[in-house]
Amino acid sequence: MKKPKWVVEKERGKKAAADETVWLFGLHAVRDALLNPAREKLRLIVTKNAADKLGDAIPEQGLEVEMADPRKFPAPLDPQSVHQGAALEVRPLDWGPVGERCLGDGTNPPRVVLLDPLTDPHNVGAILRSAEVFGAVAVIGMRHHAAPETGALAKTASGALERQPYLRVRNLADAMEELRAMGYILLGLDGEADQTLEAAAEGRLDRPLALVLGAEGPGLREKTKETCDHLVRIDFAGEFGSLNVSNAAAVALYAVRPR
Repeated sequence: MKKPKWVVEKERGKKAAADETVWLFGLHAVRDALLNPAREKLRLIVTKNAADKLGDAIPEQGLEVEMADPRKFPAPLDPQSVHQGAALEVRPLDWGPVGERCLGDGTNPPRVVLLDPLTDPHNVGAILRSAEVFGAVAVIGMRHHAAPETGALAKTASGALERQPYLRVRNLADAMEELRAMGYILLGLDGEADQTLEAAAEGRLDRPLALVLGAEGPGLREKTKETCDHLVRIDFAGEFGSLNVSNAAAVALYAVRPR
C-alpha cells in the first residue's frame, strides 16, 4: 500500500533533521561545545596552534580530529568566518519540549523569551547571551522562520548556545498558548504600545513572565500581538528612542528579573 504524501514528507523531514549537522568555529565556541557532554560531536579540524590552545578540551577518543594547515583550512565555512584555526562539526542540541523546559526550578518565577520571527544569527546569539546572564529558562524561536544553530550564532552567543536552552517550535502562537496554560503572562514588546513594560510587570514579578520580541522593522505580527496578554514598550528618557532587538531583550530581561 502506497503511503500518503503527508506521511512521506513527514518521514523525509525527520530524516533530514537527523542528518543535520552544524559547523561551529572559533576557539571559544569550539571549546564550550567540546566540554558540553550533551553535544554530539562528529569532526574536529584544528591547526597546531589552536590544538595547543584548546588543550585538555580535546577528548582523547571517540572524535575524529584533523590537523590542518592554517593556509589551507579545509572546514566548509564562509570565507569571512574568523575561525581562529578551530572548527567543530556537531549535531544541533535537543532541549526537549516547551512544557518541560519552561517549568522552572521552583526557586524563582521563570522567564522566557519568544522570537517572532527573528532570523539574524547575530541578534539571536546576543539574545541567548543575555538570556543566560539574566536567568531565562528558555529562548523560543520558530522552526522555519528563526535563526538555526550556526557557527555565526554560536560565536556571537559566546558560549551561551551550549548552556542556554534554545527551542524551535512549529507554531509560535501555539507555544504562547501553552505557556499561558502554564501560568505565564505574555508581554509583547511594541514601540507603539500605550503601556510601559515596568507598569505591566508591576505586581506581577512573582509570576512566570514571557517576553515576546519581533524582528527589527516589521515588529510583532498581528497574530502574535493578538495572542499576547499585554503589549508594552520600553520607556525612553526622551521623546523618541530606538533599540536594537538584542539590546531591547537585555533591557527587558533586566526589568522583569525576579526581585
